[in-house]
Amino acid sequence: MIDTTTRNVALLIDADNASAATLDPVLTVLAELGTVNVRRVYGNWSKPALKAWSDMSIKHGIEPQQQFDLTKGKNATDMKMTIDAMDLLFRGRIDGFGIMSSDSDFMPLATRIRQDGIPVYGFGTSRTPEGFRQACTRFIDVGALNETSQPMPAPAPAPVAGEKAAAPAPAPRPKTAQPIDEQVIKLLIDAYNAVKRDEKGYASVAELGQLAGNRSSFDARNYGFNRLSDLIETIPNFQHERREGGRSFVKRLR
Repeated sequence: MIDTTTRNVALLIDADNASAATLDPVLTVLAELGTVNVRRVYGNWSKPALKAWSDMSIKHGIEPQQQFDLTKGKNATDMKMTIDAMDLLFRGRIDGFGIMSSDSDFMPLATRIRQDGIPVYGFGTSRTPEGFRQACTRFIDVGALNETSQPMPAPAPAPVAGEKAAAPAPAPRPKTAQPIDEQVIKLLIDAYNAVKRDEKGYASVAELGQLAGNRSSFDARNYGFNRLSDLIETIPNFQHERREGGRSFVKRLR
């Protein structure tokens, strides 16, 4: 197993196209890749609209990168962010990148980084163009991510002695950013058909997810689930099974 605590991750933030309110769950997701040691946010700090990012940079130790708007209608911030990303890439000390932006201009950057075998996690809104989404190793809708990161409601207080206990409330179903569409189900079926299965027809969810990731930037968090196994449990095409050690396996039913 790879020790992610020793892996060096860079998070580059396009302040003009990312919300400061989504930063906390983004940092949590990037812990999958390693430790986020490089934290930079890019923008023209004379703009009042970036005040939230100014505050967040202090709270989370993010290095602000000033870039003036040199020409109206042109985004010099994107160029500065891209140059810095390439500098970091060629130094050879970064094991993963996070890019917070909904701007399709970063599609070539994500593609180039992945060509060196470095994973790229993109974080943007549901309106992010498909080109940038698919260029990333994983693309995560920050709106859906914010919903899944909300704390669970507090449990009901224990009944007083002599009182009848209230019926337990049903477990809350995750709020989904969008329904699980047929394209995602087909992607999972194709991955299941290609992965190794045991004598009962079960395949490892981890291996299935890895194969699916080779074709798509799909991520379960876009649908309101923290893990792929949780999402699969809601799809009637599959039967899900948890085994010793917490490992998840899945069998196709139809």
